[in-house]
Amino acid sequence: MTDDSAKKDQRHKQKMQNQKEKIDANIAAASQERGVMILLTGDGKGKTSSAFGMVLRALGYGYRAGVVQFIKGEQLSGEELYLKNSLPEIDFFQMGTGFTWDTQDRSADIAAAEKTWAVVEPMLKDESYHLVVLDELTYMLSFKYLDETMVIDALKTRPANQSVVVTGRGGGKMLREIADTVSEVKDIKHAYNAGIAARRGVDF
Repeated sequence: MTDDSAKKDQRHKQKMQNQKEKIDANIAAASQERGVMILLTGDGKGKTSSAFGMVLRALGYGYRAGVVQFIKGEQLSGEELYLKNSLPEIDFFQMGTGFTWDTQDRSADIAAAEKTWAVVEPMLKDESYHLVVLDELTYMLSFKYLDETMVIDALKTRPANQSVVVTGRGGGKMLREIADTVSEVKDIKHAYNAGIAARRGVDF
């Protein structure tokens, strides 16, 4: 080994040691044990898929999870099909109206949103749920289909050990403020914009 190579190895070792010390210190400082609220937003692809990944993570530890979807089309995704057909222990509910630009009926959409929220509320009061996913909830607030104060209060007063994942674009300032973690998925490039059709098992 040359002197130059040895110096590079030593610098690398020192850099990794410093990084490990910082990570260990951050882990030691994170002493709170409680549920968290995660907001997955932005105009990019993958918000719902990420949330469903957390559902599988919770199931891996034997925890109870619930999934409520507010706006989806008639075409079920592969994740939805798997959750509904292969994992009956998941409490899974869909608003069932499809996208609001398909229904074009605001009154009906509001009624459906309120009916769906009536399913959500008991979940957010039930401490047996380790994880609750509220897919596309942000649109219900952006379109004013649901009362924002009511939704925020329910999220803030849920059981201490319950975690909630909210997905969708936008959603407003209050939702971001009460979230413990906010991740924005940015659309840099999408095959659909190049005329490539959505692919089963990849896009849905």
